[in-house]
Amino acid sequence: MNIRTYGSASPIIDATAFVDPTAVIIGRVTIGEQSSVWCNSVIRGDVSDIIIGRQSNIQDLTMLHVTHGKPGRSMETPLIIGDQVTIGHNCCIHACTIQDRVLVGMGSTVLDRVLIPDNVLIGAGSVVAPGKVLESGYLYFGNPLKQVRQLTSEEIERIEYSAIHYVKLSASYTASI
Repeated sequence: MNIRTYGSASPIIDATAFVDPTAVIIGRVTIGEQSSVWCNSVIRGDVSDIIIGRQSNIQDLTMLHVTHGKPGRSMETPLIIGDQVTIGHNCCIHACTIQDRVLVGMGSTVLDRVLIPDNVLIGAGSVVAPGKVLESGYLYFGNPLKQVRQLTSEEIERIEYSAIHYVKLSASYTASI
């Protein structure tokens, strides 16, 4: 595993979390219980905090980063990912807040100061522009991102199912390493 200290900050990874040996995790990063970070993902908490909650999964080739504070120009902006969040393959997630039970589809980009509340599905390949605040319980898709429709109860259950599936999958990987 490529777990690196940056400055005086070392990643804090719960003992029940799975981190693939090819993933790179740097600095001010906290990963919660039963979460997983998959092949060739990069989580770089060098200039602000990255916090990943419980039972969340960061899939292959995803990049997580933050914004540094620059007087008169930008504020330090952390990246916060809640519980039971699925971040699909090859996503770019930058200095935003994603609350609980969210699925971000493959190849999506979520930018600075975005707020994604509970129970949201972001379609594959979408781009969420800086500062956008989404509404809970909806499917969003596109570039630019548009609210498509309200999620069904089955779709909301499927978001939770995805998170639990990755908890089980990571357990099987841990057992085989």
